[in-house]
Amino acid sequence: MENTLNYQAEKKLISAFHTAIESATERDIQDVMDQFCAPDLVWRGFHPFNQIDGTAQVSQLFWKPLKRSLAHLQNRVDILFAGQNALRDGADIWVVSMGHLVGLFDQPWLRIRPTGKLAFLRYCAFHKVAGGRIVETAMFFDIPHLMVQAGQNPFPPQTAAHLVQPGPQTHDGLLFDAQPVGEGKKTLAVINSMISDLGQWNSGLPLEDELALNWHDDMIWWGPEGIGATYTIERYAKQHSGPFRAAFTDRSKTNHVCRLAEGHYGGFFGWPNFTATPSGGFMGMPATGKPGEFRVIDIYRRAGNKLAENWIFIDLLHFWKGQGIDILARATEIETP
Repeated sequence: MENTLNYQAEKKLISAFHTAIESATERDIQDVMDQFCAPDLVWRGFHPFNQIDGTAQVSQLFWKPLKRSLAHLQNRVDILFAGQNALRDGADIWVVSMGHLVGLFDQPWLRIRPTGKLAFLRYCAFHKVAGGRIVETAMFFDIPHLMVQAGQNPFPPQTAAHLVQPGPQTHDGLLFDAQPVGEGKKTLAVINSMISDLGQWNSGLPLEDELALNWHDDMIWWGPEGIGATYTIERYAKQHSGPFRAAFTDRSKTNHVCRLAEGHYGGFFGWPNFTATPSGGFMGMPATGKPGEFRVIDIYRRAGNKLAENWIFIDLLHFWKGQGIDILARATEIETP
């Protein structure tokens, strides 16, 4: 049997953390954070949270208000994998989990009005584990999608379709067992190839031909609220990639904090991933000519030698705030009593 790398202890730690947070009362959350995380935890989240340092602040500013708002919180995990950060030397091990935080939206959160109904907060988290503790986390979540569920859509009509984004078509995204090393290397190689082509917009090929180098024809791009999901290379080029490239100039090089793969799954995040200048219309907004930051998580499923699915988390609230528009404040101040 092909060699495997064992990240099972780190995966078990994150799974246990999920369970503990899910079952914790508001009073217990700090104890859970202290049990599983280093006291000087570095936690990166979407606007308006940004970077928070220390378990006490993460408990107070994020987890307690969220659990107060989404009653009976449940973490429905669709993808779980781990590996060494390909961008760093040494044993820099990260565990990635992706899914939805689900609950009854009974209390306001970030001034988004509650519905008293089932609500889904789409999320993905990268956890760096060292010494049996979580020492660093990047947790990105789709706040605009929660706003839409509450009837407070903050954006103009989108080019694609946002739904409750499902997990992998193959239903094999929970890598509880160790995976063959070679499969993770193949996944990382395809991701790296895609970044060198798509990530820099300089292949010299027509867009659909460029995409076909690394993507299956029936790929699905599970984009965030405000952009949406799109299916097949042809429709992805028409509904997102083409319009996005047309809307921006001066795209910087890709700059990731972490990139890893295990088995058929892989992904990365940056803080920010890149900067670009809106020089054409984007998301129904006029061009500003002002460089903006894109904080992004991308998760991929490889099938054979190409990418089949891609789940994307983009901090659009942070991007637009950098352009001078506080989308979250504007929407909630108008519509929340």
